[in-house]
Amino acid sequence: MTHAQIASNPFALMMNPEAVFAAIEHSERLARLKSHICRPLDKPMVARADVAETPTTEDDVDAWLDAQASRLGEY
Repeated sequence: MTHAQIASNPFALMMNPEAVFAAIEHSERLARLKSHICRPLDKPMVARADVAETPTTEDDVDAWLDAQASRLGEY
């Protein structure tokens, strides 16, 4: 396979990862790229005052179970 065939075939690239890393390290185009690392999940969550007042799914399930039990006369 020629270099162009290998570069266009991702499965051939997986067979020779050292050549891929060497090409990345010597690439002028990649060296000119500006990198910026974004980590939005690293930011702390802002606490909201109204979160504690909203019902949870467990509250909804408990209310439904209570309604079903009273409908069946078990309470």
